[in-house]
Amino acid sequence: MAPASKADKKASVDAAAWMFNVVTSVGIIIVNKALMATYGFSFATTLTGLHFATTTLMTVVLRWLGYIQSSHLPFSELLKFVIFANFSIVGMNVSLMWNSVGFYQIAKLSMIPVSCLLEVVLDKIRYSRDTKLSIAVVLLGVGVCTVTDVSVNTRGFIAAFIAVWSTALQQYYVHFLQRKYSLGSFNLLGHTAPAQAASLLLIGPFLDYWLTTKRVDVYDYNMWSLMFIILSCTIAVGTNLSQFICIGRFTAVSFQVLGHMKTILVLIMGFFFFGKEGLNLHVVLGMIIAVVGMIWYGNASSKPGGKERRSHSLPTSRQQRHSGLSESTELDGKV
Repeated sequence: MAPASKADKKASVDAAAWMFNVVTSVGIIIVNKALMATYGFSFATTLTGLHFATTTLMTVVLRWLGYIQSSHLPFSELLKFVIFANFSIVGMNVSLMWNSVGFYQIAKLSMIPVSCLLEVVLDKIRYSRDTKLSIAVVLLGVGVCTVTDVSVNTRGFIAAFIAVWSTALQQYYVHFLQRKYSLGSFNLLGHTAPAQAASLLLIGPFLDYWLTTKRVDVYDYNMWSLMFIILSCTIAVGTNLSQFICIGRFTAVSFQVLGHMKTILVLIMGFFFFGKEGLNLHVVLGMIIAVVGMIWYGNASSKPGGKERRSHSLPTSRQQRHSGLSESTELDGKV
């Protein structure tokens, strides 16, 4: 009875974590679209820096309230994480500017096989045939939904390559650091958010000027644009936290596969809010294929042998790892 109750509790917390991530991710996409399209605030990198600055403020408050305990993360590990994360953000922005929308979407889809490769090589993960096929079905469905015009150029390909690999490495590293150093989601954010905020706010204005030829300091701020900026930063706190919680509880691959549900929801909400001219048979078919693939993946990866690690362990003591994972679960359960 106790094991079943424990499994039910874990399933409930897992579902809550996914819902938290989906709601905040879709919400921030809608808010940012309004901010950039309606109010012309096209400074994406600087805005991301403000997101992490707000997240840093949240971690300070949580530490003061006692939700974040004292922990250690070596500077070399923090530096690697910040490099991966910032190259991911900058790479995605540049890739979107230099590539067609179709190739940009293909690049985003390629993050799943790249994440799989990282897990196979670095974590010695082995996937069953059903798990591999379910991932392929998800990729097919989302591709049918989103990929339209596809044109490739050299600099766009390089930007997309950097964006895909840095994003996959950043998401893998979230899971790796939490396991290796026994860090909960709050603790890891407490280490990484200040460094990302400082670096992005430093390079953001210059990068945004290079991408848009507009300066963030001469933008015509008004009450409505400021309100949307504050709303975007507030939702971003939940997005950043929920990403760390989900990757910590699952893996980067599961986060990518099930995360494509957000793509489907954004498309559906776009039809409701911005008209139905993009709604056609092949888009609906792609949505159905993707959802079937996600359900199949959840079922296949949870079965014995669906996704398992071949004898491989991180260089931490058993006692430290058990204590850290308990603390991580306890902290994540408070969200």
